[in-house]
Amino acid sequence: MRRLGSLLLTGILIVSSLFSQTGSASGSGNQTGAISVPVSTGLVGDDNSAKAFTLDLPSGVNASSINLSSLKYNGTNAVNSLQISNGKISLNLKGVSASKTIQVKGLLSGQDKFYTQIGNSIWRYADGRTWQINDYSPSTDTMTKKDLPAPDSTYPSERVPKVTVNAASNQTTVGRFWKTLDMVPVAEKYVDQNTIGITISDVDAWITNAYPRGNKIIIAYQIPISADDKGGWDNVTGTANPPVVYPAMGRFYKAGVYYYYTATANIPTYSYNGTVTFDYSLPTEPILIGEVNLIKPNPNPTEATGSDIPVVISLKGTLEAYTDTSNIQEWVFYAKESNNDASLLVKKDYVKKLSSTQEFTFYIKKEKAAATTFKQEYALTVTVRFTKPIITPDGPISSLTQSLTSSASTYNGPKPSSGPNPTPLPSTGKPPEARITMPDQVVAGEKFIVSGADSFDPDGTIVKYTWQHPNVEDALYGKSSDTGYGLDSINTTQTITLTVVDNDGLTATTSRDIKVVAPAPAAKLQVLGTLKENRKITLHNASKNAADDFPMIPGKTKFTISAVSGGTNADIKYSGSLTGTDNADILIKVAGQYKATLYVENTAGYSATKSINFNVQPDQAPAPYISMPNTVYRDPTNGNKASVTVDDLSISPDYDYLAKRVWEYRYDSDNDGNYAEEAWVLLDNGNLDRINFYPTEVGRYEIRITTKEEFGQPTIDQFVTVNDRKSADTATQNVAERVVTVLNRPPLSDWSW
Repeated sequence: MRRLGSLLLTGILIVSSLFSQTGSASGSGNQTGAISVPVSTGLVGDDNSAKAFTLDLPSGVNASSINLSSLKYNGTNAVNSLQISNGKISLNLKGVSASKTIQVKGLLSGQDKFYTQIGNSIWRYADGRTWQINDYSPSTDTMTKKDLPAPDSTYPSERVPKVTVNAASNQTTVGRFWKTLDMVPVAEKYVDQNTIGITISDVDAWITNAYPRGNKIIIAYQIPISADDKGGWDNVTGTANPPVVYPAMGRFYKAGVYYYYTATANIPTYSYNGTVTFDYSLPTEPILIGEVNLIKPNPNPTEATGSDIPVVISLKGTLEAYTDTSNIQEWVFYAKESNNDASLLVKKDYVKKLSSTQEFTFYIKKEKAAATTFKQEYALTVTVRFTKPIITPDGPISSLTQSLTSSASTYNGPKPSSGPNPTPLPSTGKPPEARITMPDQVVAGEKFIVSGADSFDPDGTIVKYTWQHPNVEDALYGKSSDTGYGLDSINTTQTITLTVVDNDGLTATTSRDIKVVAPAPAAKLQVLGTLKENRKITLHNASKNAADDFPMIPGKTKFTISAVSGGTNADIKYSGSLTGTDNADILIKVAGQYKATLYVENTAGYSATKSINFNVQPDQAPAPYISMPNTVYRDPTNGNKASVTVDDLSISPDYDYLAKRVWEYRYDSDNDGNYAEEAWVLLDNGNLDRINFYPTEVGRYEIRITTKEEFGQPTIDQFVTVNDRKSADTATQNVAERVVTVLNRPPLSDWSW
């Protein structure tokens, strides 16, 4: 007679086994097995002082073949419990404790950086042409001010002089939470207060320097932030004390700073490792393992509702010690109510695989459930048939069969216990409440945490967590653990079920659905730099992986750019390749609208594109303007020379750098008012913004300045020429403002009587 096979029981129901003589075939031969405990080092915090592990048995080993007396843990941890449970090794270990100094971050609400807007108020005086620039002095921790003339010619002035000032803001710790660099929470009590510092991570583009000092964040930043001075300030005229009247006004120029705290923490850590060893019997021929699981009702027994109660039973068969799937002809599943052949249900599976599962649905009629207690037994059978008989020492095997039973119960009134002598539970006993915390949607290949830690028992404690989770990549265990779904689960809705048991033996069950979506990357394109002719523009790939398991392929990243209006594709310049890089530097020669597109692809074969239209502004020429007296007199004490002081008030409308100034004059030698017939004479080419001119001849002199810009923003030198730098002279300025008349000083008369 062949040795009877093993039965694996799962769920929280009473199950008995009825083996047929064809139920299994096995042989002898002792072996030693070993399973490694997942190495866990440096787990932070007291919650990790003990850890539960559920270890799958090696392929070909079933629980019934293990010699339980040989089950042993080998390692440095103390054992709380070690047993075989639900066909797996259940192990609970005490952690090996140590103290560890680690780097931690102080974040807002545990995940965000702190943010502050820092700035100064700048005031326009009642003359409409002078600006009071307020500045913070870090060395004295005081505010200072200076007055500057308006840089524009409008009245009242609408543009603040371009200047760099300092500002300060108090740091805050409100809402600060500490986490490790891997974002594991750390209690404040573990943080060494003497090591706390601040890191500035991100600042607005117009900030030139940012740093912490004492309890403040200090910045140096440029105002205004745009050529037309249209953004980056708030009107604060109404806050003046005493009040001011137009054209006086106040503007608050602001800049944003992101920062977080850093420190070291001395925390308890716990580590786990080792192996579990055991002796088991090695089968010499196939074994069929049957597994039954009562899905509904849950809990079981369940209270009658006055309606038919559905009963859903899952029946699974697994072949052990066999690998030839091509020889599997079919799986056949039978289920019926015991002693009721008319209720027989049959399902078949013709897929050639080593395991198959089917579900059966029955109903307990409401008339039967009306009794004080009712129990329905079910007879279940799973059979696997082979195309060719398997030859064994005891003869050929054409099929293997495993017969099982299950039961579902109902009750009215107090809930009965599940023991052999049912007795009502104390009326004061309250069942636990099962709760699952997890996302509603997850990307295939992305790890996520499933937690039952919010479950509770109102009159006791929860002692057991049991998870049902078809198709997950990593089995769930204990209060919380992480798992994920593979590509084969894309576009499906999966169900995860948790059953908790309290210290009174009462149970509660809940389920959550989670949608699995494709790991398509999220393409994000940034156009960085100064969007102006002949300036360097960087196309930046800021895309993110949808899942860590499927990173993006660097070689597939590609930028494309084309002209939309204004310019042509020939006006787009770049060197090298736009493929296989996260940053592509380009230069646009002609102002207009252009379109940039980014393509990314990940290792799962999913791709995404992102396009952005952006406008490139023209490079504006400088606006030369000079200021000088209209009339001067020759000085007899200085060789009859006149002295003319000329100031350059030129500006660059788009904030470029005035790199060259050339001063010249021409003399109206025949005093006919026509300067065109006169030659220009060089006064100075040293880029001075003020010159002194000493003419000796009486008459009129025209003075001009020619200014030439250098790019105020980065460029790509290989694509620009000398002519790309803009220049202009004072030809457009009123000629009367550019001419000085030299006269002899009149004699002084002394009248006497």
